[in-house]
Amino acid sequence: MVFLNKRELYDGFSDLGAKAKKMIEEIELIKAEMTKVIEKNAELEIENQHLRTHLKELEEQKHFDEQGGLSKSRKNLEMLYEEGFHVCNVDNMYGTRRINDEPCVFCQDVIYGERRQ
Repeated sequence: MVFLNKRELYDGFSDLGAKAKKMIEEIELIKAEMTKVIEKNAELEIENQHLRTHLKELEEQKHFDEQGGLSKSRKNLEMLYEEGFHVCNVDNMYGTRRINDEPCVFCQDVIYGERRQ
């Protein structure tokens, strides 16, 4: 582009400045949208990881159930029982200490008894 006089040169710079300003505004809009996309992607990756972890836990639970193992909640009850506490609710005994750590058939039934589906 060849400029013939100073006025055309000035107008050319003005037009170029306006175009640059418009381009910067468009870049900022694209940048804002890209930020939203990146944030959403991070959220989805985290949610995906949580779902995979949960699915793995469910699969492990199913495997333990099929093998006759204890569920996570029953393992927690077993741990409390082994520490000397009642886990049955007979006569409101749940959470009380077992006398001399004597076995309790009701607690054992809660932990190891048949599971109803």
